[in-house]
Amino acid sequence: MSANTTPTGHPKGLAVLFATEMWERFNYYGMRAILVLFLTKALLVDKAFASNLYGSYTSLVYLTPLLGGYIADRYWGNQRSIIIGGLLMALGEFVLFFCASTYQSSADLSTILFFTGLGLMITGNGFFKPNISALVGQMYPKGDRRTDSAYTIFYMGINVGGALGPIICGLVGDTGNPEDFKWAFLAGGIAMLISVVVQLVFHKKYVLDPDKNILGLTPANAPTAWTRPLNIIAGLTLLAAVMITALYIDTRVVDYLTYVLIASPILIGSIIFSDKTLSKIEKQRVAVIFSVSFFVVFFWSAFEQAGASLTFFAEEQTQRDLGSFTVPSSFFASLNSIYVVLFAPVFAWLWLKLGKREPSSPTKMSLGLFLLSLGYLWIAFGVKDVAVGTKVSMIWLLGMYALHTWGELCLSPIGLSLVNKLAPIKFASLLMAVWFLASAAANKLAGVLSALYPDGKTTNFMGYEMNNLYDFFILFVVMSGIAAGMLLILTRKLQKLMNN
Repeated sequence: MSANTTPTGHPKGLAVLFATEMWERFNYYGMRAILVLFLTKALLVDKAFASNLYGSYTSLVYLTPLLGGYIADRYWGNQRSIIIGGLLMALGEFVLFFCASTYQSSADLSTILFFTGLGLMITGNGFFKPNISALVGQMYPKGDRRTDSAYTIFYMGINVGGALGPIICGLVGDTGNPEDFKWAFLAGGIAMLISVVVQLVFHKKYVLDPDKNILGLTPANAPTAWTRPLNIIAGLTLLAAVMITALYIDTRVVDYLTYVLIASPILIGSIIFSDKTLSKIEKQRVAVIFSVSFFVVFFWSAFEQAGASLTFFAEEQTQRDLGSFTVPSSFFASLNSIYVVLFAPVFAWLWLKLGKREPSSPTKMSLGLFLLSLGYLWIAFGVKDVAVGTKVSMIWLLGMYALHTWGELCLSPIGLSLVNKLAPIKFASLLMAVWFLASAAANKLAGVLSALYPDGKTTNFMGYEMNNLYDFFILFVVMSGIAAGMLLILTRKLQKLMNN
């Protein structure tokens, strides 16, 4: 009997989606691991600008799936969106390859190529990211017990890619010679093309619903004008131009993204809470989603230092020699994914083992913030009273990333599940947008905070002065620690509002 018909096994389509996502995550995390290094070592910009650009880029990466998901649901279908998104991201990486090949001979051309490459990556991600995971659950009948394990397997695919990307891109690009960064972008582009090829070759054969219908095709009532190749190319060109401009203006002209990210949840909240068809219980549940999303901002803004200030720390302050081999600083970006693969099964077992004593979702999320705070406390001890320029052991980064990953496993899947459970059907997509907005705001804030990295200078955040790395890391200890405490205090109130 084939895997497609065996109720105890999984459909072959899961392997197709696993591989598609794995290669895309290889591309995204590989490129993220070397982005600030390329900016500071090849393009020679200062750490503050590199940090702010990292924040704006990753913030927009979380905003475009709102548009990409909407277009896929109504006009293109999942598969077309995944392929178009994948091709745009591959093109973005190849443009960055040329940027990294021309930065010495033509600085102006290199700058144009840099923003173009990132803009294409942002646009492509918008079509890819929301559509691939949506297909996983659709391959199983309603209520099928295999669905949860399918998502666990799929999540492993994400983290296999997230682990391999920084290692391979680091090996070929982060060599100590700035001219080699181009090979990291090329590796990311090739990985993205493999992802697209997997989709093109295997999707229609294996990604099927329980009745053997192909999933993710063009919606039945979609206007044909939306699927004409020329219209698609024109629309994508316009959207990519908007994203390139949006990134350039936010980083080089005026920081408008912050205001957009504050105004958007207020607007969405006013739309939902003013809807008279929602019951009091439904509005209370929506209030829980907004409350939890607020605390999530504090978590991810500290967690996402991995691609910014913590990369600077790995590069400049960490003793990375293992015998004759110097570990590329970008390697440390793969630790989180490696730890997820190792510890996700442990946490899944732990929640089951606790049975009736299993903590509530807000309590787990509070624990996640507390573990994040502990991670920064660990690394703060590692740099306390260490003279400027002295390199510290890798053990401090290894331990911190372990604590951060445990925090992520308490917060990320729990929060996502909570939004799905509590959102009224009428506003399910809009409330998923709130979750994405929280991540977008967190990434923007991560860049702003990373720009305060005390690189031989005194920096200031809301009156708190930072003269050294110890002061800088303590900022995150306090910020995430206070958020953990506040969420824990609110837990009982939130549980009442959840009406479970």
